[in-house]
Amino acid sequence: MRISKLCLLVALVISGNAFATELPLTPWAPSLNAQAVAFLPGGTQRVAASARDGLLLLDDKGAELARFKGRFSSLDTRAAGTQSLIASLDNDRQQALLIGLDGVGKTWGAPLYLPTRDFAVNSLCLYRDSAANLFVFLVGEEGKGEQWLVGNGSTLLAQAQRVRSLSLPPSAQYCQVDDAAERLVVNEQNIGWWAYPAHPEAEVKRTPVALFDDPAREAGAMALVPGGVLALDPKTAQLQLFQQVGERWVGQSSLALPGLKEPEQLVIQGRQVLVRDDDSGQLYQGRLDWQATPVPVAPILAQVAALRQTEPVGRQGDAADDPAIWIHPDTPAKSRVLGTNKKQGLLAYDLDGKLLQELAVGRLNNVDLRPGFKLGTHTVDLAVASNRDRNSLSLFSIDRQSGELREAGEVPTPLKDIYGICLYQPASGELYAFANDKDGTFLQYRLSAPTGRVQGELVRQFKVDSQPEGCVADDQRQRLFIGEEDVGVWAMDARAEQPATLTSVIKVGAQLHADVEGLALYQSPARDYLVVSSQGNDSYLVLDAEPPFAVRGALRVGLNAAAGIDGASETDGLEVTAVNLGGPWSQGMLVVQDGRKRMPEQAQNFKFVPWAEVSRALKLP
Repeated sequence: MRISKLCLLVALVISGNAFATELPLTPWAPSLNAQAVAFLPGGTQRVAASARDGLLLLDDKGAELARFKGRFSSLDTRAAGTQSLIASLDNDRQQALLIGLDGVGKTWGAPLYLPTRDFAVNSLCLYRDSAANLFVFLVGEEGKGEQWLVGNGSTLLAQAQRVRSLSLPPSAQYCQVDDAAERLVVNEQNIGWWAYPAHPEAEVKRTPVALFDDPAREAGAMALVPGGVLALDPKTAQLQLFQQVGERWVGQSSLALPGLKEPEQLVIQGRQVLVRDDDSGQLYQGRLDWQATPVPVAPILAQVAALRQTEPVGRQGDAADDPAIWIHPDTPAKSRVLGTNKKQGLLAYDLDGKLLQELAVGRLNNVDLRPGFKLGTHTVDLAVASNRDRNSLSLFSIDRQSGELREAGEVPTPLKDIYGICLYQPASGELYAFANDKDGTFLQYRLSAPTGRVQGELVRQFKVDSQPEGCVADDQRQRLFIGEEDVGVWAMDARAEQPATLTSVIKVGAQLHADVEGLALYQSPARDYLVVSSQGNDSYLVLDAEPPFAVRGALRVGLNAAAGIDGASETDGLEVTAVNLGGPWSQGMLVVQDGRKRMPEQAQNFKFVPWAEVSRALKLP
């Protein structure tokens, strides 16, 4: 896990007040015709977008140093090594573009154009995530918005990739992204300013920065300062600083912009301020005094990328849920990943994510499997899933050579709302299934099929206080791990004749965020780990699988720009294996359900991550 960073919570201070009554302004570059200006990162140069003169590289006095011909509006910049990346709107082509700029050599790179959209784009803004992926947000008419992947590090992609659509305010004209806070801020002209999560895997939701119900006010452009948003009200010609305090945004005193009739554009770098007066087309500059107080921000979690993904499941909405990994006994590369579709049935994929089988047997929620089950006179591998249509256990035989799945029977249960399931197979070879209900009830069944027909014998029953789902059994240590969604993870003895005494492994808190979902065990000769889906913050927690269950770290599955695979979020089930499956899976594989399929937006699926990447990201021993 990376070390927590500190950002500066900024208060603008003049004469000891949060704001002076006025910000002194002077004209800047009077002859410049520009609709937008931005500071280049880390220097004194600036770039302007002009609907008449093109994209202009300027010195700190406004003198032109280089020009990219065309007619442009809207502007944002990010550092790209020793150069800068510029985002703008090409008015002639009606397309957004990205272009590199060498401020020292005063040269422009080759532009990357986004495809023409089916809506008018009002503005755009850039965002760089913790893995150095570069995105552009498009803010359009009638509340239409999009997020596009355009680069990684200092390199632009050969072709931009659409990540997701967003519902934005219908009268939005401006946007800005705070990279460190992963926050997109958008205005709504007659309402106020809103904040959205910027991360591509985040849920599309908004929180108010500042709202008003006053026809004498207007929400205009904004500029981000560390720890806050400096917002421009064109009608009152005032700036106001909004700072986040906990979950709320708090407004500070306003600052008047004397002499401006229709202030629109706003850009800040350090203490320097540039504002454009739309009435005259003139740019004005000012200087702010700063008082900085350190404020901690949430740590940035380690990030890994999926190398493969499955085809989307055949149902929309919340459908895909839980995976299991079947290991071919002779040729590991022929292993398969099983996955449940809780609106359809059981699915089987190869290690490249290609769908091989689809068994439409009902609403299956969780699935687990074990090898070497005696089905009459035959030895098969057995998969067991919780069937929510019939509150039963659905069983499937797996041919040990071909991997083909076949229905193998059903075990009814008295549960009223069956949910999770996992299997346990001690050294004696018996096979047990743990099934749980949303009311917290767990039933333990001994499974057998001496005559070829699977039967289940109830051998133990216990209960937790609230809704569980995920569970996994450590066959070697005869230990069962169970997840109570809003509480945490528990451990107990898996043996049927032992008391169901719960021992806390980890509670919901700073590291583990409810809901607690999938649980899986990575078991190798060197070390065993418990992997937990921390759904509340779209992360995966890795702990030692033995007491005291030390936490080794948390990570997220981010997008793979080169392979065109999006990240994973809102994960329900997951599975992991330490078996060498060949190629990139030499140290095993982590499979996670992806609750928000992006790039493109499709039905849910499953992501395959090399365990070697997990080990590297968390520096596992």
